Amino acid sequence: MEGTAPMYDFGIRRALTGYRQTYRPHETNPCPGCGQSHWMVGRTTAECAFCATALPLHHGPAGSSALRARPAQPSLAA
Repeated sequence: MEGTAPMYDFGIRRALTGYRQTYRPHETNPCPGCGQSHWMVGRTTAECAFCATALPLHHGPAGSSALRARPAQPSLAA
């Protein structure tokens, strides 16, 4: 089957397509358009509140949700 693309590329294609900026929940995300960091977050995209630049949400590893809750911090021992 020469000339056909493999069924799974295991991230090889991602390395060839370059950097893709995404909105990462629980991190500081400066806007690539204006530099501000105030976002309106939806289910699939986040939009800058100042210039309306939209970024897709970063979903992390396969099978995880972009909007999952942070893990609970263990309480400090007294």
